[in-house]
Amino acid sequence: MDYRKTNAPTTTVTRDMMELCEDTGNVYESVAIIGKRANQISVEIKNDLSKKLAEFASYNDNLEEVFENREQIEISRYYEKLPKPTLIGTQEYIEGKIYYRNPAKEKEKLQ
Repeated sequence: MDYRKTNAPTTTVTRDMMELCEDTGNVYESVAIIGKRANQISVEIKNDLSKKLAEFASYNDNLEEVFENREQIEISRYYEKLPKPTLIGTQEYIEGKIYYRNPAKEKEKLQ
């Protein structure tokens, strides 16, 4: 899932916890799934941002470059306006775009 093309809200939204736990039957399990996906998204965003900002890295300190690097400022603003990873993960979970499994439950079914 591409985090740039998500329809997740940019602000916090109140969710019905009973709706979130319909798939798993457990609120804590649903929150753990969303949290793990949010961590994955966060790492992906951080890596992407680091790659883009590495292009602007200069190894000499020049005061003029610090103030006039508009492209770097625009990239930073773009990433600041993106929805937070937790909101993206929650939206993906609600839309059913996250694959998850619980080995403990699978083991109980086999026995």
